[in-house]
Amino acid sequence: MTRTTEKGHGPLKLATRLITGGRNPDESFGFVSIPPYRGSTVLYPSAKACLARESRYAYGLTGNPSMEQLNTLWSELEGAEGSVALCSGAAACTVALLAVLSAGDHLLVPDSVYRPTRNFCNGMLRRMGIETTYYDPMIGGGIRTLFKPNTRAIFTESPGSHTFEVQDIPAIVAAAREINAFTLMDNTWATAIYFKALDFGIDISINAATKYPSGHSDVLAGMIAANARALPLVKAAHYELGQYLSPDDTYTLLRGLRSMDLRLREQGKAALEIAHWLKARPEVLKVLHPALPDCPGHEFFKRDFTGSSGLFGFVLKPGYDSLAFIDATDLFGVGFSWGGFESLMIPVDATSYRTVTPFAPGGACIRIQIGLENIEDLKADLAQAFAAIAT
Repeated sequence: MTRTTEKGHGPLKLATRLITGGRNPDESFGFVSIPPYRGSTVLYPSAKACLARESRYAYGLTGNPSMEQLNTLWSELEGAEGSVALCSGAAACTVALLAVLSAGDHLLVPDSVYRPTRNFCNGMLRRMGIETTYYDPMIGGGIRTLFKPNTRAIFTESPGSHTFEVQDIPAIVAAAREINAFTLMDNTWATAIYFKALDFGIDISINAATKYPSGHSDVLAGMIAANARALPLVKAAHYELGQYLSPDDTYTLLRGLRSMDLRLREQGKAALEIAHWLKARPEVLKVLHPALPDCPGHEFFKRDFTGSSGLFGFVLKPGYDSLAFIDATDLFGVGFSWGGFESLMIPVDATSYRTVTPFAPGGACIRIQIGLENIEDLKADLAQAFAAIAT
């Protein structure tokens, strides 16, 4: 949906939609930001009205003004039929899968998938009698060879958040439609700003809103956006599993979303510059950034994405110690997650869990998140860390 203003200006650009989306100052006494609604019980004027649910909101879990504003804004950003907010990115992945899968179903998942999603498939889904087959993330339309009579859903993550392969989403969606399978995508890396998953035919778009939507490393949140086919299933699973976002986290996420376009643009630009800088370093074997021509699936990135975010990876040449390098930095924090205002680094070893496409980078791999610090300061810090491990 492309929104216009009451006075006829439009269609509105992204930054304007993020600022104005979901807002209704008339319902918040004129205040720009709607407050967090901390409430569970909604009172009805009579027992009859209660039984008939004659109220805009029935109960704290099923909706409140701030939750409604968040879901409206997110649905507009994704171009979705509707959205739901959850208590973490992992919850968004698991609830989305449970929404479309039942005992006896077969699920296809890329070998590059986010580790907690893999754990869920190997653990709870297996115990529920749901079979998971992992596939080469570069398989594209060849995924047809893995279909079974009970294949119900195909999960995608593009790029993978550790090894950064970019998938051929249109080819996978086309194959899935031949057997009426649901398609799901973890779109946390690009967000709907740089990749409109639903526009490419994905049924369910998943985002760890802890990352770029929040932007301040101070909230755990997840968002699921769905098309008309999948939305009833997503809403039912969301309600039955009770994985709701708290009122205060809803407020915090809304606040972060207003500036996401600006932050993501600056972080993406800085990350790409540092990726090129790292590629020229003699200590670096390769850089894993989807916008670079030698990254697996770069042709799909160039065709389908409108920009890149602040997360990528690089591989040190043999003989260089990745742990020593990370510890030698001063401005890069060592911690999980990404998408906040601060720069981060962690060591990555995907060789221990991939089962279909062995990851053999040729050296120690590091995942790096570029924050909002001055880029020259970040380069200087990386340069002195390289000097430290060379001695």
